[in-house]
Parts: sequence; structure tokens; C-alpha cells
Amino acid sequence: MATCRTPWRGGHRTLLVLLALLVPLAAHLEAQPKPTVAVPPLAVHRAVLPNGLTVVTLEDHSLPIINLQVWYHVGSKDERPGRTGFAHLFEHLMFKGSAHIGPEEHSRMIEQMGGVDNAYTNDDVTVFWETFPSRYLERVLWMEADRMGSLRVTQENFVTEREVVKEERRLRIDNPPYGRVIEDLYAAAFTVHPYHHITIGSLEDLNRATLEDVREFYRTYYRPNNATLVIVGDFDTAQAVAWARTYFGGIPASPTPIPRVSVKEPPQAAERRLTRSYSNTPLPAIIEGYHVPPRFAPDSYPLELLANILSAGESSRLYQELVYRQRIAVQTFGEGNFTEDPNLFFVGAILNAGVSLERGEQALESVLDGVRRTPVSAREMEKAKNQMLARFILSRLTVQQRADALGEAAVIGHNPELVNQELPRYLGLDATALQTAAQKYLRADNATILLVTPPAEKPSGR
Repeated sequence: MATCRTPWRGGHRTLLVLLALLVPLAAHLEAQPKPTVAVPPLAVHRAVLPNGLTVVTLEDHSLPIINLQVWYHVGSKDERPGRTGFAHLFEHLMFKGSAHIGPEEHSRMIEQMGGVDNAYTNDDVTVFWETFPSRYLERVLWMEADRMGSLRVTQENFVTEREVVKEERRLRIDNPPYGRVIEDLYAAAFTVHPYHHITIGSLEDLNRATLEDVREFYRTYYRPNNATLVIVGDFDTAQAVAWARTYFGGIPASPTPIPRVSVKEPPQAAERRLTRSYSNTPLPAIIEGYHVPPRFAPDSYPLELLANILSAGESSRLYQELVYRQRIAVQTFGEGNFTEDPNLFFVGAILNAGVSLERGEQALESVLDGVRRTPVSAREMEKAKNQMLARFILSRLTVQQRADALGEAAVIGHNPELVNQELPRYLGLDATALQTAAQKYLRADNATILLVTPPAEKPSGR
């Protein structure tokens, strides 16, 4: 019969011995530097053709695929007054055929290769992209060069796509709850800079547009010296640049300098407030916009980390305070909109029914006052940096994500090597840097505050 053995015979003396060993071990582990996660640098190559086309390449032979992007340095901020929505409208027209490719055939050809393609427009750029098997690189370069150099814009295509864009505005802006909040906030926050209007433009301006207006826009901005070609994936750089020279090299550069926005938004001297009511917004809401510096500016980095601490997830300060503790909001949000020119940093909340806008605004201000008065905690700082590190790692998983990052760095930052320089700028920050940024930018005299009342209540100022 087996003898039962008591594991803690003479128990407390053994426990004391173990504790005596574990305490210095824990102190030793705490004193050790935490392991760092290194993000490997990207081996970026940059070339400029004689006609001004910039070619940015990154080889990756892990899979036989390529993501190719053409970044045109023109967005909604480049539109003339009374002609808003042109950049986005022209994005649609670029799929309507060129000298050797019929309407809608560009996308069909990409699909037949086994690839996908799309495009997007924002304040600063219009980007066309496709992902496809690498053996088709030469053909895709020819296709993109064909529509850059010989786009066909007919009256029929123009009218059709204008109606598509108008319907898109209704779908994204006019019909959704709170869909017009950003449009109204920007109209109040910017007095002279063209960020005053949103990318999709107004129905009135789209209705006034003419075919000749659109053709002039094409002749002005869709030139090789206003474009950056980004290629990431399985190819040989020398061969890719040679093909780019073959197919794009004959497209002439603009005979005159590309027009650039030179107007600067003057510093805001006092808080701006407006109240709106929309038929499809059943709950009260508050959104506050603060003027902040552009993308890649030194102060943009602490502000991005601060945005994470304020609004990223259910553990963020805004959610914890307004939704979890006070239970006055159903949703909170916040982010920095960092673009080529100075833009806005947002915070806001959709309040529960019956909660006054005054109470909601006081709660928001209390959270902002907290980051202005006191440095964020070490735990919050570590979390925000971990979120940024994860973002950098995850944003390099696909050829398209790497091309996105390269295009933004090359066009908005004017230096594709910024993709290898940014992460240390975030990780090297401390809590004092975030507090300083909050005090500098999240000030009452720098704010535009939009209060949304339910439609049953009579709004003021409208």
C-alpha cells in the first residue's frame, strides 16, 4: 500500500525559504529592460523620370503578387470655389475609357488577370490601385499610362457619373444619421482654407459642372509631374523602372507649374459654436474640432497617441467616463485628422435620450481638462505605444498596406523613407510631451463646437 506523502511537511519554514528566493528574483526581473520589437526597415527605391513622374518601388518576393498604385497629387482642397466635388467626380471618370481601353474595361481586365482594383479621393490626393499576379506588371503599367495620357471623357459618361456621385452623396452624407455633422463642422472651422468643404462636394456645384470644366481639371492635374507611381511586390526594380519609362515616358509634363493651395487658415482667436438639428438624428450629440498641425509635423505624433488614450476602445478615457461611469452617452469618438495642411482633432459623443447638451459638454470638457492638467499614466502611455507598434506591424502585412504607407510618405511627406523613420518618433515620446500638446492645441479658443439637437427641439442658428 502506498504511503501518503505530505508535500508541506515542516511547511512554514519551506514557504519562508521560497519567499526569500522569489522576492529578489522578482526584483531582478523587474529591473531587466523589456524586450523591444523591431520593425524591419523597408528597402525603398525612388526614381524620377524626365517628365517628372516619381516611381517608388519595394521588392517583396514572398508571394507572386504586386500592388500598384498611382497617386495624383490632387484632392478636394484643389477645387475652385463653386466647383466642389470635381476631384471625386474625376476619380469616377478615370474608369470610363481611354485611347485603347473601353469604358469599364480597365477593371474587367484586372479581374481577368485574377486581380482587384479600386480608387479613392480625399482632401489631398486621388489614388488608383490594383493588386494582381506579378507576371502582369508590364500590362498594368501600360494600362495606367494609357488612361493618364489619353483619357476619353464624353458628355454621356460625364452626365452618367455625375449622377452616380450625386447618389453617393445622398447615401453617405444626406441620408445617414449624423451624416452632415462633419460637413457643417468644417464649414464653421475653416474660413479661408479649402478644407472648408468636404470631398464629395455639394449637389449644387455638381449640377453646375460642365464637360469643359472636367476636361480642364484633367489637363491641369492628371500629368506625370503631378503623379507618383508606387509598386510593391514580386518584381525586379530595374525592369519595373524601365517599363515605367517606356510607357509613361512619352506623356508630356504640364507646360505650366501645377497649381498649389497657398492660402493659410488664420489662427483661431475665439471659440466658435453652432447648433444644428437634422431630421434623422434622434439623439443629442456634441462634436468638437481643434485645429492641429499637418501630417508628419513633430506635434502630430504626441497628438496621435493622445487620440488613442482619449478614444481608442472601451478602455479609453472618453468611453470610460461618459459611457461607463456617468452613463450619459451611447457612443464616444475622437481622432486626429492629419493631412497635408493643418486640419482638425475631434472629440465627441452621442448622448442618451434626455441628457442635456450642457451636461454632455461639461463631461467632455472634464476629460480634456484631465489630460491638460496632469500627465497621462504610465500604463496609458504604454498602451498607446503598444497600439501604435501593433498598427505599424499590421500595416506591413500585405503589399497593398505597404504601398499605402509608401504613397502617403512620398506624396504627403515628400519622402518615402519616412516609412522607416516614424515609429521611433512615437515610441520616443513621454507623458509630458502629450500633456504639452494637449495644452497647446486642445484649448477653448482653438475649438469649434457643434451641438446637435433632436429634431423635436427647435435649433438655434439655423
